[in-house]
Amino acid sequence: MQLKVLLPTEVLIDEAASKITAEAENGCFCLLPNHVDFVAGLVPGLLFFELDHGEEVFLAVDEGILVKCGSEVLVSVRNAVRGTDLETLKNTVEQEFLSLDEKEQMTRNALAKLEASFIRGFLEVGGKL
Repeated sequence: MQLKVLLPTEVLIDEAASKITAEAENGCFCLLPNHVDFVAGLVPGLLFFELDHGEEVFLAVDEGILVKCGSEVLVSVRNAVRGTDLETLKNTVEQEFLSLDEKEQMTRNALAKLEASFIRGFLEVGGKL
């Protein structure tokens, strides 16, 4: 099977896989090459796949969708992090989430300042709240 993992800004993975395991809203599932075509909504968690030569690759994924059509498996998620072992992946995910939390806090602060500035300007021109 050809696995493609698509992020909003890039193609993270485009590799041949012999087995793919992921988690949907109703539980985990495994895809093998002769599996029937289907679509599944993915929940945040782990997606792992086995390369044709036997190596296992782990991905921490955000919510998204998986589509299997013939020998092609497309996974579209908002965010994903690749790792070769679970310990390294755990550390990478923690760092990514910490970075996202800091960016989100900065964005919220900037938005609060804009709102306060807008309200002050509105009051200066004689508006009533």
